[in-house]
Amino acid sequence: MILDKTDRAILELLQGDARLTTVELARRINLSTTPCANRIRRLEDAGIICGYHARLNPTLLARSMLVFVQVTLHNTDEATLRSFNEAMLAEPEVLECHMVGGGFDYLIKLRVDDMPAYRDFLAGVLAAMETVENTHSYFVMEEVKETMLLPLMPKQG
Repeated sequence: MILDKTDRAILELLQGDARLTTVELARRINLSTTPCANRIRRLEDAGIICGYHARLNPTLLARSMLVFVQVTLHNTDEATLRSFNEAMLAEPEVLECHMVGGGFDYLIKLRVDDMPAYRDFLAGVLAAMETVENTHSYFVMEEVKETMLLPLMPKQG
């Protein structure tokens, strides 16, 4: 699907505030409401817009500790990878899990309340898996930048 300037403007605005009404969105991009709604529907149908979410404050919801965990598996045959993937999908503390190339197999982004909760995850989930060879954990001291906004518009000069 080819995105024109108007499609990109819609996506940019919805990324910043998914609660914008179609009327307000249409006003901001100087388009009438029906064509704007049709474009949004087309972007949703094409899978470019995958969903709408509320951004929550992890500190206020007992998830203040952010940890990145490198995981190396004993082997990377298809059954082992599938088993590990399924295990990570089942864990609510795991925000992201990426299979990577390089010196280890997976990078996990994890949100927990505190160090005891992290130790529970490490011992109860990762260390309990026979397929896990080793892990290395990195505890975030300061979140400098966190965004899910994809850059869509060209940078202004």
